[in-house]
Amino acid sequence: MFSPLVIRNIRCPYPIVQGGMGVGVSLAPLAGAVARAGGMGTISSACLDRLVGRRMGRPVGAREAAAIEVAEAKTGSGGGPVAMNVMVAIQEAFADSVLGAMDGGADAIVSGAGLPLNLPAVAARHPRASEVALIPIVSSARALRILCRRWKAHGRLPDAVVVEGPLAGGHLGWKRPEEVHDPRHRLENLVDEVLEEAGRHGGFPVIAAGGVYDRADIEAMLSRGAAGVQMGTRFLATRESSASQAYKEAVVRCRASDIEVAVEPGSPCGLPFRVLRHSPMYRQVREGARGARCDKGYLRIGGSCPAASRPDRYFCICNGLLSSAGYDPEKEPPLYTVGANAHRVDRILSVAELMAELVGAAMPAAACA
Repeated sequence: MFSPLVIRNIRCPYPIVQGGMGVGVSLAPLAGAVARAGGMGTISSACLDRLVGRRMGRPVGAREAAAIEVAEAKTGSGGGPVAMNVMVAIQEAFADSVLGAMDGGADAIVSGAGLPLNLPAVAARHPRASEVALIPIVSSARALRILCRRWKAHGRLPDAVVVEGPLAGGHLGWKRPEEVHDPRHRLENLVDEVLEEAGRHGGFPVIAAGGVYDRADIEAMLSRGAAGVQMGTRFLATRESSASQAYKEAVVRCRASDIEVAVEPGSPCGLPFRVLRHSPMYRQVREGARGARCDKGYLRIGGSCPAASRPDRYFCICNGLLSSAGYDPEKEPPLYTVGANAHRVDRILSVAELMAELVGAAMPAAACA
């Protein structure tokens, strides 16, 4: 049996963290089910105000939306831990999403898509600051070194760190595709380097992410010294995931040749983005059939988003991912992001079935504390 995952006040029977998949894939039903099954469930804060507001039938701000979604997940978690993933790239909603998650009872804040250098300062504004684990996502030991230096100025170090390798889905932590494919950036190498860097700061749990698919992968990462793993695509293809049925079926049907790292056209965030080649929005932009449109505005920097000014070069990630979670799919084509091992997924499971497969048990334990 696996050793428990212990992070600050969190103790999970299994060292498995469900990745925070935005937009709208990782919501309360999925996060609660994973926590109930013995892992740590994670909600994505991306566009959450719009998703929760539609569900409630009234306008909802980022802070209230985060609090509502986390509280709902906690209700269904059986006492297990629930985290909120907050993207640095969505700057305007960053602080409100962190504070709202803490309002709702989140056990941890996980943050990436940029270095969350000010996360401790934001969390310190909340009365639960000492209770909640802060977990940055990095793609190198150098990034962790920079982050620890900045966090120390706020009197805090990471309670754990997620190191994400090049086989992950969504945004990848390198500027150029050749860096993504560089053998030096294989996950096992990154884990070794980040473990060494974490040791320089007194040591804290390192969680390996990106391409982790089955129990053998989990064991391989644990054998290198990782305290746990984070998995996204496997949980995307579960019944509790809030991805659309079409999205889940596209994952089940895809082949390795269908998965590519998009750069041009690419994400307006400016990072390589792993996607299914036949995603309707990606295909639309690739074929030059998309006009300028940006009516959500989550990624507007300096008042504009590259997807609006250069629709020939950037897909609209907000509308595309919202559509893939069932939000106005009749108005916008969906964008399907997956990890590099998505082609190995051959069926849609329940979270309980998937966890049982991963941990090698008839049915996983349900008691996290």
